[in-house]
Amino acid sequence: MPTLLITGANRGLGLEFARQYAADGWTVIATVRNPDRADDLRRVPGEIRVEQLDVADVDAIRAFAATVGEPVDHLICNAGVMGKYSEVDPDSWVYTLRVNVIAPTVLALALVDRIAPGGKVVAITSKMGSIADNESGGGIIYRSSKAALNAAWRSLAIDWRGRDLAVAMLHPGWVQTDMGGAQAPTPSEESIAGLRRVIAGLTREQSGSFLDYQGNEIPW
Repeated sequence: MPTLLITGANRGLGLEFARQYAADGWTVIATVRNPDRADDLRRVPGEIRVEQLDVADVDAIRAFAATVGEPVDHLICNAGVMGKYSEVDPDSWVYTLRVNVIAPTVLALALVDRIAPGGKVVAITSKMGSIADNESGGGIIYRSSKAALNAAWRSLAIDWRGRDLAVAMLHPGWVQTDMGGAQAPTPSEESIAGLRRVIAGLTREQSGSFLDYQGNEIPW
């Protein structure tokens, strides 16, 4: 039975990832900041292990990674925050960078030796992290965090070329979640089904790619 480890699994994209993989018979290690508020996740049928992890705490990330004993077939770093959108608040910016960039990178580095042969290491990023695609401005905190995440994970992919795994940065689309809002055009079920197809098809030759949930390349 393959194993998925996913962060931010209590709602939105993370919850849908857990639901779909568990339905297909995967063991899901699902991390959440507050397990007492993960009722929806606990109701998902299947082999799901709920683990507490505050990704804003680097020491907690490393301590958690040390408890992962089994091989991990897919690592999906999904946890993220928007930060303040309409103003450049320094405290919000620092926190957003900690959660969106530092946390997934530290977790991936801590777990790389646990990734099973042929495994996939994925960061959920955003098209808003594309510098080439930015024609509307705004969202400086969020945009810069996702651009930094893409840069960091592109380097991971290069550094890990000798390993039997593939790294990708994946854009889920504008999705109907708490972050995306009800006006978003893409249901979470559709987005995650597409992301799963992209993840399943990733090859080592594609490692380091920036793709959307339909498998299209996104410009840096």
